[in-house]
Amino acid sequence: MATSTSCLRIGVVGYGHLGQFLVERILKDGAALGLTLAFVWNRNSEKLKGLIADELILGDLSSFADRRCDVIVEVCHPHIVKEFGLHFLSQSHFMVGSPSALSDPDLNQRLRQAAQLHGRTLYVPSGALWGGQDIQRLNDSGALKALFIRMSKHPSCFRLTGDVLSDWTEGEGRRVLFRGSVAELCPLAPNNVNTMAAAAVAAGTLGFTGVQGEIVSDTALSDYHVVEVEVTGPGGFSVHTVRRNPARLGAVTGSATYNSFWISLLVCKGHGGRVYLC
Repeated sequence: MATSTSCLRIGVVGYGHLGQFLVERILKDGAALGLTLAFVWNRNSEKLKGLIADELILGDLSSFADRRCDVIVEVCHPHIVKEFGLHFLSQSHFMVGSPSALSDPDLNQRLRQAAQLHGRTLYVPSGALWGGQDIQRLNDSGALKALFIRMSKHPSCFRLTGDVLSDWTEGEGRRVLFRGSVAELCPLAPNNVNTMAAAAVAAGTLGFTGVQGEIVSDTALSDYHVVEVEVTGPGGFSVHTVRRNPARLGAVTGSATYNSFWISLLVCKGHGGRVYLC
């Protein structure tokens, strides 16, 4: 692990749009902020050739420990969290960019236990979630009664399992694709509902089964994603937020979420053996 006078070594797992953004920021601004890039891994390592210095390309993810990282950032797919999350936590702090993986109660519990055992922090970035720390404070005080999140996007922005949205046509308008617990929703849209998963982590007493979510396809949303959060507390207390996140057609991640991830990464300096919303 890095000392207070050295740079934190960051490993980036995944080189999609978000991974590219984080890598570029680390290379550009990392030194001044106490960060250095230890490795980049991508499922197709050929994609990295000519874009990433050869010495920074990690060909075999199972050899990640050789790079002696302080923080490993996953920004690719929940499958990686399931396969490598425990191993990552045995060696470093771990920022899970696909927290929908935590909807698996067994995996969730094992990752929490690993964090505690090894004294590492399992970081969950807020992403597109607005007010996550406020939700967490309400939860920790015992006053959180209910939490509902609706995510509305253009149909081209969804990556769903099965053929739920295979028949969409331009101009069809608004269609509710699913409404129910976040635990049920995460396997249906693992790449689209990480915001809801982060909320379920913040609302620990409700958890993934208690937090309710809805995903909506809307062909009118050609320029942004919409995230609505409804928080209910005691005695008639409630908060309703609406976040419009600019996004191109077909984009899974809205543009404002990139900087949110970067700010979250800057927080990852070790918070003990626990889960930490950042």
